[in-house]
Amino acid sequence: MSTETTQRTAIVTGGASGIGGAIAKQLAADGALVAIFDRDGEAAQAAAKSIVANGDRALGFEVDVTDRAAIDAGVAEVREQLGTPAILVNSAGVTVAGPSLEVTAETWNRVLAVNLTGTFDCCQAVLPDMVAAGWGRIVNISSSSMHSGVPGMAAYVSSKAGVVGLTKVLALEFGRKGITVNTIPPGFIETPMMRDTLSKGVFDMDLQVSRTPVGRIGQPEDIAATCAFLVSEQAGYITGQVIGVNGGRNT
Repeated sequence: MSTETTQRTAIVTGGASGIGGAIAKQLAADGALVAIFDRDGEAAQAAAKSIVANGDRALGFEVDVTDRAAIDAGVAEVREQLGTPAILVNSAGVTVAGPSLEVTAETWNRVLAVNLTGTFDCCQAVLPDMVAAGWGRIVNISSSSMHSGVPGMAAYVSSKAGVVGLTKVLALEFGRKGITVNTIPPGFIETPMMRDTLSKGVFDMDLQVSRTPVGRIGQPEDIAATCAFLVSEQAGYITGQVIGVNGGRNT
């Protein structure tokens, strides 16, 4: 089954590395015109150049998803340089580990601002274009941690659970407009953010792999492959869904 997205414009937040980076590469390989949003503008541009070097089309933009004005400005640039956005993948995220009683208001607000409010603001910024076109695809990257919780990650788990709820609301509101909204909660995926979390002793890698039925840690490309299908024409009857990509865990 083809997942071709030829000539559709896609925005991928957090697209400079990790899961977002793999998704940006996959969508570009499938023919999408990819805009990489990342708070690290140089990294976003470097990722875009890497995609262009493979013969595909991408541009990098410095956009902090906690800044609504920056989001709107970024979307406006995308319209001008690549065309009206038809695909949005919200992959920008941050995690902060620590006992719940030690979580400060600043930390709580920061994590929710990136993971939840940033996701909402990006959706709100592109949905009018999708409504006008009568077609759109949104994929929100949540987390499998919302299934069972993770000790020491109250803000992160709460924010990602909120992303799931938001996904379901938007799917209901915009389904008749030709727009689908789904969420992928990744399992144990090898990314820079995961390695940082491991270094703080929140997880034990060997233990996590032993608990994964397929017997390996996931790769960003595993998420990208599923995302590529969800943004395709063929996935038009799938919306409001939580599509677990976790090697058999948390099902």
